[in-house]
Amino acid sequence: MFEEKTVIVVGAGQAGATLVQRLRELGFAGRVTLIGAEPYLPYQRPPLSKAYLLGDMSLEGLTLRPQNFYDDFNIAVRCGVPVSGIDAQSRIITVGDDQLAYDHLALTTGSDPIRMPEALGGQLPGVHVVRGLADIDGLEPEIVAGRRVLIVGGGYIGLEAAAVCAKRGLDVTLVEAADRILQRVAAKETSDYFRSLHERHGVKLLEGSKLAHFVGNERVSGALLDDGTMLEADFVICGIGIRPNTVLADMAGLTLDNGIAVDVHAQTSDPHIWAAGDCASFPYQGNRIRLESVGNAIDQAKTVAENMLQSLKGPPLKDYVAKPWFWSDQYDVKLQIAGLNAGYDKIVTRDGGAVKSFWYYRGDQLIALDAMNDPRAYMVGKRLIDAGKSADPAIVADPTADLKQLMKR
Repeated sequence: MFEEKTVIVVGAGQAGATLVQRLRELGFAGRVTLIGAEPYLPYQRPPLSKAYLLGDMSLEGLTLRPQNFYDDFNIAVRCGVPVSGIDAQSRIITVGDDQLAYDHLALTTGSDPIRMPEALGGQLPGVHVVRGLADIDGLEPEIVAGRRVLIVGGGYIGLEAAAVCAKRGLDVTLVEAADRILQRVAAKETSDYFRSLHERHGVKLLEGSKLAHFVGNERVSGALLDDGTMLEADFVICGIGIRPNTVLADMAGLTLDNGIAVDVHAQTSDPHIWAAGDCASFPYQGNRIRLESVGNAIDQAKTVAENMLQSLKGPPLKDYVAKPWFWSDQYDVKLQIAGLNAGYDKIVTRDGGAVKSFWYYRGDQLIALDAMNDPRAYMVGKRLIDAGKSADPAIVADPTADLKQLMKR
């Protein structure tokens, strides 16, 4: 019977919390269990390196739902007990000393920060990463005005950490191995904008500078660059990227491809196992991608919940259609990003003084935009991209033009 089925969700982040909630909203009356390795109820991650680290948000503010929400919806939540095994053939997972059977399993295991190798001093006390709540709680005592912090990595995580540290009065140096910050994810125009922003706040940016190794005995005391430059530091924050957490998927014998490979329905190579969020790679416009964003975690998790229930009744299943969007907060600037800029060949700048946006085109087609403190441009651009429409570059480039006219074309 439909009501007797059991769904287990492994990974208690944004995707996992959304998935179990959506199952209940859709009327699923079977057993639902959400399992997380961290000893906390599901919480928001984006504010960790911003509002929470600044002290502007409490743990209660981070938490997505209180315990009574899960109690009211009869969702069993097991926190701080990692899953140690999956027997896909028998449909059984091992959690501590328990073995739990499932009819459908969802892996929302997220991603893990890339750490500097131990041989390069990555395990020295005082070398931190920014990913989970425990990471931030361990980092917070280090952030004292006047101290020297070295940040390794000029992506969004590194830049957000630099902004927080600068706002709290630290001496901030950021090292980026690539020729410019944000090189992997944004156009030169966006890199230039944020370089200027950080330099105005006193951050020293060293682009095209490769780290040789950290130095220190009992604790990190600095870093040596490959050109021989020695940088002194009281502590280090590494923001050099993340990797999808695929350990359990590999254990279950699932197909992996830059994450847990799922089809257009978010179903893995095992029809009883699904995946959503940072850990899942999926088909998108003829390619296979992963999206590391809250929006993707929420939308894909909802699709999994709907398709799980539909699969119990029979096809057809719903295709997951990604609508990429991201954001970053640095100082008093809110960056909002819509679309994916891969393959762009032209940038159109809309400069409104206090607000600015960069519009990415591939040929005549608008594919993405970066909007700084410009929510109107972001919303118009996002709607156009989601609808597969483009935007007249002449209108975009004219800051006096009403962007709403783009929606009428």
